[in-house]
Amino acid sequence: MQTITSANGALRLARTIASDILLYNKDKIADGIKRDNLFEVLESEINEGHDLFMQRVAPEIIAQHNFVERAIVDVLIKACADLPTRIW
Repeated sequence: MQTITSANGALRLARTIASDILLYNKDKIADGIKRDNLFEVLESEINEGHDLFMQRVAPEIIAQHNFVERAIVDVLIKACADLPTRIW
């Protein structure tokens, strides 16, 4: 497996990780948003995705930005913006 050495590549990987979390955990995500405990509900999935990201991306690129956290918001949270919740 080749190490990702560009910010664009790191962002793509982070967005892919977030998309996979969304795809395979729709019910958990809906429940977590409704109960305002999304990050607790998805803790193992997010940690697994973060670990994968850390293994695949060069440290100097990781240091530039919070790629995974940004992708979680951009992909996963925004995709669920229509769900009823007291959060928004």
